[in-house]
Amino acid sequence: MTAMQRTTENAARETPLSESSTEPWRVGILFSRAGITSVTESEHFFGTVLAIEEINARGGVLGRPLVPVALDPKGDLAEYRRMAHQMLSREDVNVIFGCSTSSSRKAVLPEIERKNGLLWYCSLYEGFEYSPNIIYTGAVPNQNSLQLAAYLLKNCGKRIYLIGSDYIYPRESNRIMRDIVEQHGGEIVDEIYLPFNVSSAEIELAVREINKAQPEALFSTVIGSPSREFYRVLHDLRIDQKPLPVASLTLGETELKLIGPQFCKGHIVSATYFSSLPSEENQRFVASYRQRFGKDATVSAWGQAAYGQVCLFAKALERAASMDTQKLVEAVLEERYDAPEGAISVEPENHHLWLQPKIGVACEDGNFDVVWQAKEAVKPDPYLTTYEFSEFWLE
Repeated sequence: MTAMQRTTENAARETPLSESSTEPWRVGILFSRAGITSVTESEHFFGTVLAIEEINARGGVLGRPLVPVALDPKGDLAEYRRMAHQMLSREDVNVIFGCSTSSSRKAVLPEIERKNGLLWYCSLYEGFEYSPNIIYTGAVPNQNSLQLAAYLLKNCGKRIYLIGSDYIYPRESNRIMRDIVEQHGGEIVDEIYLPFNVSSAEIELAVREINKAQPEALFSTVIGSPSREFYRVLHDLRIDQKPLPVASLTLGETELKLIGPQFCKGHIVSATYFSSLPSEENQRFVASYRQRFGKDATVSAWGQAAYGQVCLFAKALERAASMDTQKLVEAVLEERYDAPEGAISVEPENHHLWLQPKIGVACEDGNFDVVWQAKEAVKPDPYLTTYEFSEFWLE
């Protein structure tokens, strides 16, 4: 059994949390380490664990350790809902770090709101949501899609093809991308969706349809294991053709490694974090992550976002001195944290983070070359009230 597993096993045996000065702070962790999103959600899990262990090594929060209650829903939406209920009703947990897909977030939201818990959600997502019981710490479309569309139209061409997995996030992200591209003189050539259990033959058929359409760029919101096969098939079926740049909001360093960097060279990602960032805080984080999970461990936005939100939570908890949802929310609105990706803070209007968008191009060594980044953090606009390019246009 690993040290991480022992931490999780021991957490379940701790006595219930009280607001006394001697009891530990109990927190929930709800990420899938099996299923279609196991790679990215495992990184969420690792980033969360690393932050908790570092905080506890420094003496915890107000002298009290964070004790995790970790459950694995294995990608099953009914299990997300059931386990969220279990944590909030029987495990004396009020704060949950969890969920990756929009489907899983929406599955647990009724439980979170009914029990007045607080969900910390670190995945980028399609926006158009607000709950007083969620702190949204991932990017929304005005912090990634706008910048990606600008980059594609300026550097790749105006004929763009959309492909995604068949669920909420890809369909909404593609709707937004279509609106942005068409409003700025581009053309969406076609739009197709793949089921979660898509076969190799179906992926090959989709790639052949894309090749026939001859787009100048491809925006992919295919997620999980199908996305890895998609990149390889696309490479193989275009081996004698001009490379087709694939743009994504979700491709990270770990998936580059699993796919094979040679299959992804030149593809484009819009994100708020890449492990190649030169800042002192990021170099410290990368070193700490690899010391904890192995010298060959890849570090990506998925683990970093989870790590950063726990650190931000700890600052809010120290200020609030309470796990009460309202007190924690009031406290976090006053906080700022210098995360590996840059300074982050919560926008009071909508509980989303101010984040600094970046554009990375995949390299054959498995890293990303950061070719552009915003001059400062961008205010989150989850309802995308403007498609204005002026402040984002890439020079």
